[in-house]
Amino acid sequence: MKIGGLQKVSLIDYPAKISAVVFSQGCNFRCPYCHNPELVNPDLYGPCIAEEEILAFLAKRRGKLDAVSISGGEPTVQPDLAEFIKELKAKDFLVKIDTNGSNPELLEKLIKDKLIDYIAMDIKGPLARYGEITGTRVQPEVIKRSIKAVMSSGIPYEFRTTVVKALLREDDILEIGKLIKNARLYALQSFAASKHLDMECLRQTHYCKEELLSMKAKLDKEILSVVVR
Repeated sequence: MKIGGLQKVSLIDYPAKISAVVFSQGCNFRCPYCHNPELVNPDLYGPCIAEEEILAFLAKRRGKLDAVSISGGEPTVQPDLAEFIKELKAKDFLVKIDTNGSNPELLEKLIKDKLIDYIAMDIKGPLARYGEITGTRVQPEVIKRSIKAVMSSGIPYEFRTTVVKALLREDDILEIGKLIKNARLYALQSFAASKHLDMECLRQTHYCKEELLSMKAKLDKEILSVVVR
């Protein structure tokens, strides 16, 4: 597995657990607001961290860490992701995966084989606008299949959207709400200018908290729990 980074401890990535975060290198989307460009743009890749080094570190942290969150990049583009997770499960770690939902076949297999304990899936926008937002061709049925897999998984999950004002209108967010109707948790993530795949994002305005809370109030009619982050 190509690992581009490791956060040795996090109190926020896995809900109510202390976790390490493993960042996979490589992604099949090109969302302009991506805040991990060094994991997405091959021109910015740094040297990978050896799997053995990651596993050796985690072995020493057993009993101190509850879980490992696998983020990216996009973890499901890694052909040996399942094998890596098996190594984590063998060490008794809970495993959370962050995914863009572009590989429902692998997602379904990870769920079926009981290799993941929490799923966070990004919803980039309404299905009709996925290509525009992600900068790549995305079949709507692929995203819908992943949503179904997540919602029927029987394990804790959340959907989340980074709300970039230049890309997503309020009606786009409400359309997402219909797409994930009755989901257990949906997070609206406020866009914050930092480092991005497209640095033009630094010039973009963002929704204020009051605007996001207004969207939340409308989404509450469709979704079991909506939070603003």
